[in-house]
Amino acid sequence: MLVKIISGAQTGADRAALDAALELGIPCGGWVPKGRYAEDGEIPERYPDLKETPDAEVEMRTEWNIRDSDATLIVSHGPLEGGSLYTKVKAGELGKPWLHLDLSGLSHDQAVTTARKWLEDVRPAVLNIAGSRASKDSDIYEKTVGLLRTLLPLVR
Repeated sequence: MLVKIISGAQTGADRAALDAALELGIPCGGWVPKGRYAEDGEIPERYPDLKETPDAEVEMRTEWNIRDSDATLIVSHGPLEGGSLYTKVKAGELGKPWLHLDLSGLSHDQAVTTARKWLEDVRPAVLNIAGSRASKDSDIYEKTVGLLRTLLPLVR
């Protein structure tokens, strides 16, 4: 049973994960870079249970969120690149299940169905959610929060 959502709290998909969890009453948190750094400045205090890594490098945050979760869901429009690609690679290296949802090729219902089936198979207690940042994809926040508002109540 899914009991917690974690993310690195970057703008875009990461923040959508935290906002959806808070809205739905699901415990959330995760590792963030030292200084609570994100591309829009300091990560707001409204996000509970965020812990700073000892280093400001985002790779450490990414790796520690994968390490401390049972599975990782990566959300994007199009192929993975940058930090999202690093997330997929690192999850594989750590032997953690991961799913990439390319929303450019899936309807809302298809994305929900795909993710639900995967989550029912993997059954993570702690789910790491990652994906594109807002500066790379201006629509990713709204699409991800919409997906999670539908998906998460189905898998709790």
